[in-house]
Amino acid sequence: MKVAVNKSAVKGVVNVPSSKSMTIRGLMCAALCRGTSEIVHPLVSEDTNAAAGVLGKIGVTVQKESDLWRVAGGSLRSSPGELNCGESATTMRFMTAICSLIPGTHTLVGGPSLTRRPVKSLVEALRKLGVKSTLGGKTTPPVTVQGGTFRGGITEIPGNVSSQFISALLLIAPFTPRELNIKLTTPMTSTPYVLMTIWCLRKFGINVRHEADKFVVRRQRYMPARLEVEGDWSSASYFLALGAVSEEGVTVENLSTSTLQGDRVILDHLRRMGANVRTTVNTVTVSEGKLKAIRADLSDSIDLLPTLAVLAALADGKSEFTGIERARIKESNRVAAVREGLQKLGVTITEDRDRLTIIGLKTPVKIDESKMEEAPPDKAEEAEKIGEKGPALIDSHGDHRIAMAFSIFGAAKGNIVIDGAECVAKTYPGFWEAFKNVGGELEING
Repeated sequence: MKVAVNKSAVKGVVNVPSSKSMTIRGLMCAALCRGTSEIVHPLVSEDTNAAAGVLGKIGVTVQKESDLWRVAGGSLRSSPGELNCGESATTMRFMTAICSLIPGTHTLVGGPSLTRRPVKSLVEALRKLGVKSTLGGKTTPPVTVQGGTFRGGITEIPGNVSSQFISALLLIAPFTPRELNIKLTTPMTSTPYVLMTIWCLRKFGINVRHEADKFVVRRQRYMPARLEVEGDWSSASYFLALGAVSEEGVTVENLSTSTLQGDRVILDHLRRMGANVRTTVNTVTVSEGKLKAIRADLSDSIDLLPTLAVLAALADGKSEFTGIERARIKESNRVAAVREGLQKLGVTITEDRDRLTIIGLKTPVKIDESKMEEAPPDKAEEAEKIGEKGPALIDSHGDHRIAMAFSIFGAAKGNIVIDGAECVAKTYPGFWEAFKNVGGELEING
């Protein structure tokens, strides 16, 4: 599916969907306790449906009602067929650990992008806890797990590859015979996601002791719970960024400003860039300011990279984003995808291993007049001409965050087409409709 995005007068109110990360964590915790739990305001998307589907194959009943999922867990069994995790890396990694608790052989598979995402560090950490498992690739799925072999004890895992590895180990830790010790061999990144896991575990009766570079969990029992899922700050980031290029602004509802979600930090970045930001208990309003460049370490909020890169392209000055290397192993190589897309739009951008440098289109061109025979082209004016021979075609690479981020550029400048735009269904199925509702000018083809 292709979506053509034209220059838009954006304004209005958006009610963002619930958190994908918390919905999946809630499902996994509910599956591990005897009895029925309730997930209130769950996100309904491709990723969360994949998680619910896999759990259904191992004996968990997920009854889906309007804005409520009832989850009956505690009686886990092996599945005669493969466990297809779709494109959900969270589901794949969490289920790799959970399957270690269930006697039998379990094979976890996924879609094209998921089969490129690493899981080796988690498999190696599980082996130190007695779990027998093999990988289909050198470091990637499919994963085959011999269940019923988890014995607990002490293990090690790097903290800078994926926070999901740590969360996966924490989910099964309460089933240790006595105590489980998880030691991090490198500093932890995406820390907020681990904190979300610990918070969710606590809701289901599990306590985790965190000591510097170590997590300690004693044997405990999951208890049924009622989990209310808050709005997703990652999904909200696109509309908050739209507000930053909108004269009248955008208000985003269903957001907790006291959240543990790391992507809440986008408010700090928007303020530093010069946008006007106003908050209440559960709403945020952002309106246009004179956007300026920033420097930011995105180690704990890596999903914000595409959004902030697009805003930096629309700003004045040179922006630098570091802590981005892990963005290369997401649904796409997001560092390369951002660079490729912005270069097509006339933006000067430099890609290094762990850094992106972006010269905003509003940056004045510095010239040596003694060496000039005629005036240099204005960068902003050149960008306006990008689509004169037709709209610029942006490849989403099947990545929902690339597609949604470049819609911001389209609203600000117009005349772009996003290819593979249906990929937003992974986490935000209603994104394009919500985009239209706040004044986004778009045409959907295919």
